[in-house]
Amino acid sequence: MECIFCNSDRELIAENDHAIAVYDGFPVSEGHALVIPKTHVPEIFDLNDQEYAACFDLVRQVKTILQKKHSTEAFNIGVNCGDIAGQTVMHAHIHMIPRYAGDVEDPRGGVRHIIPGKGYY
Repeated sequence: MECIFCNSDRELIAENDHAIAVYDGFPVSEGHALVIPKTHVPEIFDLNDQEYAACFDLVRQVKTILQKKHSTEAFNIGVNCGDIAGQTVMHAHIHMIPRYAGDVEDPRGGVRHIIPGKGYY
């Protein structure tokens, strides 16, 4: 089976030597982007130090681009590693999800809401 990230024809948002950034094909908010390493590995933990750092350097760069283009000031940054964590494409990638005032009733807890009932503390 071909990897949809290795063979992507999506418009590039940004790129460096080790990673690309593209818009998510099934966005959860306007501007939802993915930072994808050029090396095909299942999880970000499988990247070497240089590739890992380059991915998160690109996250910083894409943050600025998305802020300008989509007028957002807040983000959830997330990585699903493994089937049990909900990973469906087995090529490492980092979700950059812009957040907007009022997009949920109470954003407190953020990514802690992955497991229902655990976000409120």
